[in-house]
Amino acid sequence: MKRGLVLSAALALAAPAAAQSLNARLAGDLVPTHDPVIAREGDTYYVFGTGLDSRSSTDLVHWQAGPKLIEHLPDWATKLIPGAQGAWAPDISRVDGRWRLYYSVSTFGSNRSAIGLATSPTLDPKAPGYGWRDEGLVLQSTPASDYNAIDPNFVIDAEGRHWLTFGSFWSGIKLVRLNSATGKPLDPAAAPIGIARRPAPAGAPAPIEAPFILRHGGWYWLFASYDYCCKGANSTYYTVVSRAKAITGPYLGKDGSAMLQGGGTIFLRADLTEKQRFRGPGHPGFLHDKDGADYVVYHAYDRENKGAPTLRIAPIRWGADGWPVAED
Repeated sequence: MKRGLVLSAALALAAPAAAQSLNARLAGDLVPTHDPVIAREGDTYYVFGTGLDSRSSTDLVHWQAGPKLIEHLPDWATKLIPGAQGAWAPDISRVDGRWRLYYSVSTFGSNRSAIGLATSPTLDPKAPGYGWRDEGLVLQSTPASDYNAIDPNFVIDAEGRHWLTFGSFWSGIKLVRLNSATGKPLDPAAAPIGIARRPAPAGAPAPIEAPFILRHGGWYWLFASYDYCCKGANSTYYTVVSRAKAITGPYLGKDGSAMLQGGGTIFLRADLTEKQRFRGPGHPGFLHDKDGADYVVYHAYDRENKGAPTLRIAPIRWGADGWPVAED
């Protein structure tokens, strides 16, 4: 997540001029990290990613690996999604005194997918009462669906209503209203609302995924990742940002381009024609810290480490024009 002032400018990923940047100082257990989200409890920061791996830090710089949040998928998930090997792309939020962990269950290239929910009173595995309680299925997609139920992100709107955005490929990014007590769809029969997509020829892939919605400055900000992850240093992943006055959209980029037409403004990018060390930056998560500072966490692929997916974190500055800039 970057840009704001010049959102079209590529991230200076690990460039010499950024020697003192947060990303340049990151140390410890940074690999492998895919699809990270970040939260703070007390004086400790936690990052969770695909596989439900965990990492913790007290300074945002030095990271230590911790236990998996959930060692094995619940029975309902393995029965619903045959062949699933683990949970992907989690989302973490504090709601009514418990942490809500939304996570994805799927197999690569399929939209036979599900989003599950688990809750815990604390993120600290050493604290009394720690443990993730299975809350079951939130929603699912099947080969008959025109969407893919993975990559969840929980958000509360300005009126206090709870929502879940999600989606990957197919018809794009969706939004559903949640029951605030259960964290599950308020109306299970209601069709998800489309808020972003990548138009593509019939039968062709439509690479958009990893939505995240923030509220800031009277706007809803939708971030999503375009193109292809998971190809190591050849990954073409990048992230765009857009905004809307209503959580349901329409979301537009800085130039007025519509997210429902594959628009938006570039936020994170490292082109293959450039010589940056870290490629394919995307699948962002965000933290609004206690001191008011904002951060984006994401993964990128390290050219100097066999294309390993690596944890990246950058402070966000909100520019004079109101748009976010990732200070990498």
